[in-house]
Amino acid sequence: MSIVVAENLAKYYGAQDVFSSISFQIGHGDKVALVGVNGVGKTTLLRIVAGLETATSGRLSMAKVMRIGYLSQRADLQSGYTLHEEMVQVFADLRAQQARLHQLEQEMADPERREKAMERYGELLQLFELAGGYTYEQRIKRVLMGLGFVEADFDQPLALLSGGQRTRAQLAKLLLLNPELLLLDEPTNHLDLQATQWLEEHLAQWKGSLVVVAHDRYFLDKVANRVWEMSFGALEQYSGNYSHYVEQRAERRLRRQAEYEAQQKHIARTEGFVRRYKAGQRSREARGREKRLQRLQRVERPRQHKTMKFKLASKVRGGNDVLATRGLKVGYGQPLFHCPDLLLLRGERTALLGPNGCGKTTFLKTIVGEVPPLAGEAKAGINIQVAYFAQGHENLHQENTVLEEILEVKNLPLEKARGFLGRFLFSGDDVFKPISQLSGGERGRVALAILALQGANFLLLDEPTNHLDIQSQELLEQILQDFDGTILFVSHDRYFIDALATQVWVVEGGQLRVYEGNYSAYLQQAEVERAEREQIPAKKGPMRGVRLQDQQRKRAEKAMRQREARRAELEEEIQRLESALSALTRELELASRAQWVDRVYDLGREYEDVQQQLRRRLEEWVGAAETQRVKPRQAGRTA
Repeated sequence: MSIVVAENLAKYYGAQDVFSSISFQIGHGDKVALVGVNGVGKTTLLRIVAGLETATSGRLSMAKVMRIGYLSQRADLQSGYTLHEEMVQVFADLRAQQARLHQLEQEMADPERREKAMERYGELLQLFELAGGYTYEQRIKRVLMGLGFVEADFDQPLALLSGGQRTRAQLAKLLLLNPELLLLDEPTNHLDLQATQWLEEHLAQWKGSLVVVAHDRYFLDKVANRVWEMSFGALEQYSGNYSHYVEQRAERRLRRQAEYEAQQKHIARTEGFVRRYKAGQRSREARGREKRLQRLQRVERPRQHKTMKFKLASKVRGGNDVLATRGLKVGYGQPLFHCPDLLLLRGERTALLGPNGCGKTTFLKTIVGEVPPLAGEAKAGINIQVAYFAQGHENLHQENTVLEEILEVKNLPLEKARGFLGRFLFSGDDVFKPISQLSGGERGRVALAILALQGANFLLLDEPTNHLDIQSQELLEQILQDFDGTILFVSHDRYFIDALATQVWVVEGGQLRVYEGNYSAYLQQAEVERAEREQIPAKKGPMRGVRLQDQQRKRAEKAMRQREARRAELEEEIQRLESALSALTRELELASRAQWVDRVYDLGREYEDVQQQLRRRLEEWVGAAETQRVKPRQAGRTA
């Protein structure tokens, strides 16, 4: 049953068309990822569903008595409450029941009112328990700490929290509210890895409906069972998580391109026939073909959004030893963490991970000399040229225009400089915009343009994918993979880390630890270490506890084997259907080249049928994956 139904929604701002003729349904338990390039209208659509804006035209229907929770990108709670007091407001009804129970307890002390008060007390107590009256404080604590707060923050006034903390507080309040429909606009922006992992586990198990805008592809793989792509004012729908969407999108675009090319050849051939024979002996046939051509429903030429076009290359080949640390302590006044003696070699791409505030940015600034070490040293090797991409783009001069900022790095002829900026999607008068008026994504593109001009062989990147849409993230991944130098980068984007890193440095407990391999390899090694730690106390317990644990383990293993068997069956079926789609795609290409219009049409129908079967299998697979919490497929490398 659908809880939201939209029919032909359109939104215009003056002469600007944001989107038109958008239709969709949201059912109970749907977890929808809303994706698309920046500026395509994702936030506008969320706000319309949330009731904060109205569509210019179209119809939007909602289920009756439905609570909607909406998190904006810049949520900012404004109240005189502390963090904990703000969360408690969600449970105002329970607290009123609790106060009534206390009042009845006092009435029960009065002999004349005791019997009636006890009867009412029993009824109310049962309702109080069923509604979670004795657990809501634990829920508040679990959600706040899951999102990265510590108990010391609970009594802090909201006014004293940072903007990012207030956004996290708003998210916590929405999760505690437990609405039927949750609308989240970039919920992971202010979360570290640990909090993001907690949120995705929470949302994956949550029974309500969800529409989420996020640039974190790993997060979308874990949470989503449907994907909506907004592009050129339209909405396309896909089944499965983000990885499946990438595969389906590529196949769909290839098929549409083949259909378009086949139709264009058919049109050209028919028009040629009409020109040759319209006035001759076959004029009747020619006029008939001309009429059919006029009635022909035209296939739209597939369109793609503009992307940045640049590469990063070092001007000088550096030495084999890029960075060496000796007895290094990182921090401001007090040490944030101790660094073992490290040696970073040429060609390595190292991800630096750790919770917010652990010192990752400070470490990068220590390497470039902006922050002195508390002890020891971090020394670059011979012929090593360092370029630093700052998370907040604070190295940019706010008073400069985009063009002036580039010319300060390299004195280029004006036309060449404007052409260079065009590769970063700055065209026309965009180059004269002051840095202070740019969006986060635009400032990120300026910072990338500066990196491309500098030609350094050692890149220090602090959250380079922040504010970039997914298309730009995928492009940046490829560019950095092709880079011929060395990279040390901080990122919360696990897809990005997995695709790029050759080793992982993790800051935890005031120490930096080194793991070889990408993010997946790090997770596997960390899981082995955790299991080894947990086995030690288990061996010291009494035999009864050991037998009980053994029985529980066997039952869990049996259930897991059954789930894995079903999942394996689904994966085989999915693989067969995907192979069938690939074969149909090849046949479509051949039919298109041969200009067999009827064959292209028949193959297109067959393709849609197989795709429907695949969609159903994927939905079942996603449901099994959510139950078993299997690791998502790493399609980011081939996307």
